[in-house]
This record gives sequence, C-alpha cells and structure tokens, in this order.
Amino acid sequence: MTFLTKLFFIGFSMLAIACQAQTSKPKTTPAVQTGADQMTLYLPALQGKRVGLVVNHTSRVGTSHLVDSLLNRGVTIKTIFAPEHGFRGQATDGEEISSGRDPKTGIMITSLYGKNRKPTPQQMDSLDVVVFDIQDVGARFYTYTSTMHYVMEACAEANKPMILLDRPNPNGHYVDGPVLEPKFKSFVGLNPIPVVYGLTMGELARMINGQGWLAGAKTCPLTVIPLKNYTHQTPYTLPVTPSPNLPNQQAILLYPSLCFFEGTVVSVGRGTDKQFQVIGSPYTKYGPYTFTPVDKPGAVNPPLEGQLCYGLDLSAVAVSKQGLMLDYFFDFFNRATDKSKFFLANNGIDRLAGTDQLRLQLLAGVPVAKIRKSWEPGINAYKLIRKKYLLYP
Repeated sequence: MTFLTKLFFIGFSMLAIACQAQTSKPKTTPAVQTGADQMTLYLPALQGKRVGLVVNHTSRVGTSHLVDSLLNRGVTIKTIFAPEHGFRGQATDGEEISSGRDPKTGIMITSLYGKNRKPTPQQMDSLDVVVFDIQDVGARFYTYTSTMHYVMEACAEANKPMILLDRPNPNGHYVDGPVLEPKFKSFVGLNPIPVVYGLTMGELARMINGQGWLAGAKTCPLTVIPLKNYTHQTPYTLPVTPSPNLPNQQAILLYPSLCFFEGTVVSVGRGTDKQFQVIGSPYTKYGPYTFTPVDKPGAVNPPLEGQLCYGLDLSAVAVSKQGLMLDYFFDFFNRATDKSKFFLANNGIDRLAGTDQLRLQLLAGVPVAKIRKSWEPGINAYKLIRKKYLLYP
C-alpha cells in the first residue's frame, strides 16, 4: 500500500469516526419555558393598567420575582393577593394569613387565606386586570387551585380580565383517585375532579370556565399564557419548593398518595426534616423507623407533637408513575391496633377523598382492588371532559 493510499484510509476512518460521534450525540431537549418567562406575551396587556397579582414565592421569572420584574418594567401593581402559606410561602398549613404592606415594595398584600378567601367587589373595583402566577403540585386538596377558583369567580362577577401564567404540573402525567362529590365540597376540594387530575393550572382554569363551575355558572374573562416545550410526560423538578412541608421533589411526588393520612392518627412527618416522606404513629408500631414531630417554622403545633412515632422512611423509595401509591394507606389501616380510632373524629378524610366511600369501604373490609375499581367510572368520565381543555400533549 502506497503512502497516499494509507493516508486516504486514515483520513476516511477519522471522518467516519467523527460522523459516527456526531450522529450518536444525544439530542438536547429544549428547556421548559413557563408562562411568566414569556413576558412579551403579556406585558403589553399590563402597561398603563392597574394590576392585581395573585402570587407567592414560586412566582419567578428566571431568578427574579414576578413583582420585581414587572415593577422594573413600569407596571403599576395596586395589590398583591396572597394564598395559603402567604406571599413569602413560610406560614404553616392552615395558619390564617394577615393582610399588610410588603416591607420591600410598599405594595398592599391582601390575604386570601384568612377571613376572606375571595377578592371583594371593592378590591376588584380598584383593578383593571388580575395576573395569576402560582406553582401547583397537581393534587386536588392542595389549596392553590381553590384560591384560583375564587379569584376567577371574582373576576367573572366584576367582568375584569384574568391573565394566568401557566406552570408545569409535577404530577401531571397521570389521573387517579375518586372524583369529588358535591356534598364534600370544601377549600381542600371545590371542583368535581379526581384527587390527581392531570392538568396544569391553565388547563384547569379552562375546565372550570368551560364546565360552568363558577358561582352562577359565570365565565371569567380568561387568558392563559401557555408553557413552551412541555408535555404531560415532561419530567419537571420544581425550582422553588411550593410550600414549607413539600421540601423536595420526593415529597411532591409522594404528596398525592400520603395526604390521605392527614385524616388519620398517622403522621406524615410534619415537624421533621422529612415532611411527606415518612409515615408513622405512636399507637401502632408500623415499622422500624422512628421520628418525633416537633414545633418548628412552617410546622407550628404539628400533629403528634413530641410523641415518638414508629413507621417507615420513604425518602428513597421509587415513586410510581402510573397512579396513587395507596398500599401504605391500606396496610396501615389493616394493621391498626384500633381500627375504630384510625380516622380522626372530624372525618377530615372524607373532605380529602372528596367522598365518604373510601372510609366506609375500608371499615367494611372491601378489598383494595375493588375500591380502585369503584373509582373507574368517575375517572373515565372525567378523562373525556379533560380532553376538551388540554393545552399540551
């Protein structure tokens, strides 16, 4: 073989290797852009207007808070409406939030988790447009969707436009659980949807409007700024923890399954460093893992405070992507020392489940598979409705 021939083969081989490397290079997935990130789509609608914001600590535009981003662009913010956990997202669950002025900006903060959970007509009179931007976690009993419902209602009654800046749903890849029955309607469940409803806030707002679920079947003048590069199967880790007791992605993914325990004598780890990642009780030794809930910021007077609980550490378990992980709940009930005292006396489990059937079925000894089967008609009917309001594949 001549020198030139050898050189040709060497060059050809190097070219082939380079081409192979190029073709095998993994494709980069475009980053998800939230509605808030796309300011050019909604900023013109706010210029020269009196704006009300429904926001909290999750309302970010990159590394900046939405409030700061809008003020820097000359938008007039008349008031900030704050949901459960407050504008800063630091209040304990259920803690009444007071109104007052933001010390940084001087803007009035009006609580929607105190004596009033819906903007008043007087408050709406001072506004031209409302912007809603809060991160949800996709479980019906997480109260940010209830705040959204009541804000939509206020906008509908005042005929004021609402611009919703959409965000991903970290539990948006499946639908599961009983559909809420109207008589169990409460602030931890206002709409007839399953426990895990598989919609973003924008899609749910469209459903609330389209199905006539607002008071008087009124319609909110709604504009949704949709996500970019997002489907319901897109994995998404929240950049900001949505509330004090959902401190990481594991807790967020376990939350829809473990929240049923909040209606029982079992702790879900409030008052520990593994909120919604550990479960246990002082009344039954459910497992080898032990923890003691204590009073701390974000968990004031937690359930079973100061009591040694025996149970399980789920902080490293693989979370199902197919549906609710209810085996823990059913197992703990079946192993309870006194089943008659497993559920709290206020029957809060019924409000969480959106029905009393789950509690009654468990007490009657109905098998797990049969309980799940009883949910199917409601879920299937809901999925047909859901199709009409999807913005993302």
